[in-house]
Amino acid sequence: MAPDSGGKVLSREEVDRALARLGAEHEAIETSLLALQDHAGRRLLEGAELSGITRERWVRAERTVSLLWAYFDTCTEALTTARELRAKRRSPTRDDLVQLSALLDGENLVIAGGAVTGERLAERVGWPALVERMNAGYAEVLDVVAAADAVWSALPARIDLLAAELHRLSELAHSVGVRPGAHPSGDQLRRVTDELAALREEVIADPLAFWLPAGGSSAPGGGRPDTTRYDRAARALDDIRREVDAVIGVRKDAEERLVRLRDLLSRADRTLAEARTARGEVLAKIAASEVPAVNGPATALHEQLATAADYRRRAQWHRLSPLLESLEQRAEEELERARASLSAVTAPLAVRAELRGRLDAYKAKAARLGKAEEPLMVERYDAARRLLWTAPCDLRAAEYAVLRYQEAAAEILTEPARPRDQDQAQAQAQAQAEVRDRINRGEWGKP
Repeated sequence: MAPDSGGKVLSREEVDRALARLGAEHEAIETSLLALQDHAGRRLLEGAELSGITRERWVRAERTVSLLWAYFDTCTEALTTARELRAKRRSPTRDDLVQLSALLDGENLVIAGGAVTGERLAERVGWPALVERMNAGYAEVLDVVAAADAVWSALPARIDLLAAELHRLSELAHSVGVRPGAHPSGDQLRRVTDELAALREEVIADPLAFWLPAGGSSAPGGGRPDTTRYDRAARALDDIRREVDAVIGVRKDAEERLVRLRDLLSRADRTLAEARTARGEVLAKIAASEVPAVNGPATALHEQLATAADYRRRAQWHRLSPLLESLEQRAEEELERARASLSAVTAPLAVRAELRGRLDAYKAKAARLGKAEEPLMVERYDAARRLLWTAPCDLRAAEYAVLRYQEAAAEILTEPARPRDQDQAQAQAQAQAEVRDRINRGEWGKP
């Protein structure tokens, strides 16, 4: 059957323009196919032992590459035939133009795809359809090749650098006792080491499993490598490095920190001893007052301090590091507890001292105004003084007596004042009101 040009016969000028255009397309296709043939990613894929999604896509890509070259051979043959036919005569005959039109503008390019696709043994297509098919196949193959090359260019080198850093850190960690089974960071080191080794094997065998394609209609190879697992391993390595640095820091200043801990615990013990002594004094001098008990020294902390010193002697820095941090916090808390205990047991003495000072202060005020010798004032002062200077002192009764003296003073001192004494009179009236208000609220018996 003669070639069919679709009923259209091209003129000589149209034939020449078509030959020029198709020649340029043919040259561009050849350049692209040769570049694909020489692509570093393609050479790596051909020589690699692939698995997973990369293996599946590369098998399809290899079939597509074979088809592309077959399509290109068809184009080459048709273009060569057309050029030879056009070169016979300067002015082609109508029969020549009919044949050229069929080659250049009709659907007469025969491609044999049955051996690969399992479809028809042969098929006739035109130049535009065949070029479009070649462009689609080329983009599909290039997407696989470029993605695999991008992953192989990015991840293995970074994994190797991280593995080298991990090896150096492991040696340093082992030197200070951070080893698997002996320290949590040692176990983490082993896990990160295993993870990096497995990650590298997976990246080499299945690079496309670590490729995140760009969304939308991006160009072939659009996307980026997926570094999630690598980044997670890098962060874990940073955490381990900080822990190892902390252990090394402990090795440098362990003795100083141990001395400071001994001092803290010693001060806490002395404070507790002072609190126990003060408690005995309070119980002897103060009556009708609840005095809290005082705990003994922190025996457990002293034992742990001895354990820390033993770790230092044996250079077990990985054990010493967390123990010192815990001891430092608990020793500070123990000292604060001892101080609070001392304050609590001596509170009744402080209350008694405050009552004594208040009583004398009001007496001094009364004396300045010539009212201290008033019978009521003398009576209530003597009553309060007897309670405050008698052991054991009844704080509730003594405070009530002081408040009664304050009340009497407030009443006496609120007599009409001279103009120059107006400010003092106002202060005295306020004090009287405060005393009465406190008595009404029932606070007179509270230390």
